[in-house]
Amino acid sequence: MVTLTDIAATKVKELMNGQADSPEAGLRVAVRGGGCSGFQYALAFDEQREGDQVFEHNEIRLLVDSESLQFVDGSEVDYVEGLQGAGFSVNNPKVIAACGCGQSFRTA
Repeated sequence: MVTLTDIAATKVKELMNGQADSPEAGLRVAVRGGGCSGFQYALAFDEQREGDQVFEHNEIRLLVDSESLQFVDGSEVDYVEGLQGAGFSVNNPKVIAACGCGQSFRTA
């Protein structure tokens, strides 16, 4: 399961109002190869595809493909603001190492 914090859900709703093409669109949480630690998160508005796991949280549909689910199951998407800027972050209990910039990660 993948969840959103209340702050992230509010921000996703704001962004979806201006960017999502369809009322059935959701936030895709995916993992891609790359970065100095091996994997990177990819968050984007998308339509549900065959094989996706769909999690509903705070009226937001979270879409996760079967390959990514093994890496993000149990994660929580948050929205943070700080001196370095603002953006979404993924709190993932499966991460054993992350790069210094926080953009890529490695699991066991």
